[in-house]
Amino acid sequence: MSRGDKAPTQRQLRVGEELRHAIANVIERGEFRDPDLQGRAITVTEVRVSPDLRNATVFVVPLGGGDPAPVLTGLKRAKAFLRHEISRAVQLRAVPDLWFQPDTSFDEASRIDDILRSPVVRRDIGLDEGDDFQTDGEDGE
Repeated sequence: MSRGDKAPTQRQLRVGEELRHAIANVIERGEFRDPDLQGRAITVTEVRVSPDLRNATVFVVPLGGGDPAPVLTGLKRAKAFLRHEISRAVQLRAVPDLWFQPDTSFDEASRIDDILRSPVVRRDIGLDEGDDFQTDGEDGE
C-alpha cells in the first residue's frame, strides 16, 4: 500500500474537524474585506489534514451553488487572516498551511441520483414510474 492510500489517523480526523469548525466560525462572522467573500455564504464541508499536520486542504462550496472560483480566489487571498484566526481558536503546535478546493461531492451525488432515477435504469431494475428505490433496512410496508 502506498503512502497516499493510507486512511487518515484519528488525530488527523480530530484536527481536521477542529479546523473545519474554526474556519466555518471565521467565515460565518464575515470579517473579510475581500470583495469576493463579502456577503457570500460559504459552507466548509471537510478539512483533510496531512499526516504531519502541516498542510490542510479545505473543501468549500458556495451556499446556493454557483461558480466557486471567485470564492476560492478570495479565500486564497484571505489565507493569512484565516491562519491567524485559527491560531487563536485551536490549540496546535503550528497552524497548518491552508489549501482551498471546491467540494464536488454534492454535484457527483446529484449526478448519480439523476442516473438512478432515469427511465432506462428504472426499467432495467423493474421499477414502475410511481415506485421509488428502497434502501437496505427499510420495509416497504
